[in-house]
Order: sequence, then structure tokens, then C-alpha cells
Amino acid sequence: MDFNEKQIHIIEAAEQLFAEQGFNGTSVRDICEKAGVNLAMVSYYFGSKEKLLEALFAFRGEQSKLKLENLIQRKDLTAMDKINQVIDLYIDKVTGRHAFHRILAREQVITHNGEIAALILQMKKQNQAYVIQIIKEGKKNGEFKKSVDVPLLMGTLIGTANHLLITRHYYRELDNKQDMDEAEFDLYMKKRISQHMKTIFKSLLTDD
Repeated sequence: MDFNEKQIHIIEAAEQLFAEQGFNGTSVRDICEKAGVNLAMVSYYFGSKEKLLEALFAFRGEQSKLKLENLIQRKDLTAMDKINQVIDLYIDKVTGRHAFHRILAREQVITHNGEIAALILQMKKQNQAYVIQIIKEGKKNGEFKKSVDVPLLMGTLIGTANHLLITRHYYRELDNKQDMDEAEFDLYMKKRISQHMKTIFKSLLTDD
């Protein structure tokens, strides 16, 4: 799905407000004020606040899809290299898009049907399909075990990364990193999670 610069600007303004105030706590007028546009423009591009939320999920889902497609097509990487990059892509996505992942976590709890639920399911299926493709490649060339539970594998990555990054303020205390500034601590946590998940995935995927 293609969005022009003005649409992306409005989507990103809405994303920040939905994360901070919740979907119901955010009005179209709030979004217009933050984006510096008028009501007519939001109505013209999206039609409603609900459609704007759907556009946000479609926009972020397409970004993930393109990155995974590009990764899969690389011939210079082994299947394990690609899996390691999937891990880093996901961690970068969560750390770089705090707002979207707050919205995603909230919507998965409260939304079980309708267009948003369908978009979330489509995004999960799409991402899993790319990971399955990489794992099939690894099985074919002998890198990976024949039996791999992909949904649980992805659940391990998503659940662990989300939990540690969302609750990183607790780990700052537990690891005695209170003197680190926020940017330095984020890099520290990203590195720790990346190393941990790569060790787990290697154990689950290979006989090494």
C-alpha cells in the first residue's frame, strides 16, 4: 500500500497520540492539531479515525514486509545469518517504534474481530511465512533440524523482546545500571536481548 508524505505525516502524528492517550482518548481534532492539518484533509485521506488506525497498521505492516522480503532474497547469507537478522530486525522494530508496539499490544488484548484484528492476524501470518521460508531453506541445506515449531519460535522472540523492552526500567535496577543514560541503556538492552535470542534460536534450530 502506497502512502504519500502528507498521509505518512498524519499517520505518524496519530500513532504518537494513540500510544499516549489511547484510541478512544484521542480525537480527530487532536490528530489535526498535532499534524498541523485541517479536519477536511484527514477526512479526505482517511475518512474516519477508525480508518486512520487501519492505515497505521497497514503502513507498519508493509514496512516489515519489505524488510523481510529484501532479507530473504539475499544470496550472500546462510539461513542462520538470515534468522539472526530477523531477530535484530524485530528488536530494532520494537525499540525504534515504541508508540506502535504500545498500540499493537493494546489492540491485541481488546480487539478480537473486525478490520484491526484482521490486519494484526495478516501481519503475523505474513511475518511467520517469511520465517518459514528461511527455515525451509535451512532444512534443505542441512543447517536446521527437520522438526521446528515456528509459531512457538516466533512467540519466544516476540514475547521475550516485548517483555524485556517494555519493562526495561525494572532491569535497569536489577542490573545496577541506574547511572546509564536512556540511550546508552537502550543499546545495552538491545545487545543483551539479541545475544540471548540468537543463543536460544541456534539451540532450537541446530544440533550444535
